[in-house]
Amino acid sequence: MVTRNVSFAEGEFYHLYNRGVEKRVIYNDENDYSRFIDLLYLCNTNESINVRNVRRMNKSIFDFERGKTLVSIGAYCLMPNHFHLLVTPNTENGVSDFMSKLGTSYSMYFNKKNERTGSLCETRYKSKHVDSDNYLKYLYSYIHLNPVKLVQSDWRENGIKDLEKTFNYVNDYKYSSLQDYLGTDREAKNILNRDVFPDYFGEESTVKKEIFEWLSFSPDLGRT
Repeated sequence: MVTRNVSFAEGEFYHLYNRGVEKRVIYNDENDYSRFIDLLYLCNTNESINVRNVRRMNKSIFDFERGKTLVSIGAYCLMPNHFHLLVTPNTENGVSDFMSKLGTSYSMYFNKKNERTGSLCETRYKSKHVDSDNYLKYLYSYIHLNPVKLVQSDWRENGIKDLEKTFNYVNDYKYSSLQDYLGTDREAKNILNRDVFPDYFGEESTVKKEIFEWLSFSPDLGRT
């Protein structure tokens, strides 16, 4: 994953996303998802970290002291062939350094596991500057609602067939940060630094209301 020649300003928010080359699947099983989630935490540091050594320690990955982080992550979602992140940089080159470490670490893991070579994701990840409060609020729902496509691919065009079932699926989806906004007590919550993001969804009831409204109206969530 090549570092982009883009200026990411501290105090600003960015939607980052990338997918597998030729839209290939980049997470084949639960171990792959778990590895990437671990790396969202471990690669977010100025320090040089040997992931293999950290994983050998007799404690949780998410208890590891990283020091100063490169970015603050407000939301994320992993899909079979792509991922979404909502971040703000903590250092001058925080976004570029983080994405470079994340992409390199995961590609090395994936290629070794699957005895392959070459690029795993598209050469340049995509980035969008979040230029308004409305867009930022929208992105929380857009990112967290990505898994809906796994149970009903045409939901945007034809509406949700079973609202409660779909919401429960999204809520139970382990590979996004929605559970952390709905109060689930899990170690992966340490990936997020919610304090630096606007407190749009401070209460669980507010999150549920927001998600239900998007699903109920089946909006076109195509703006990325």
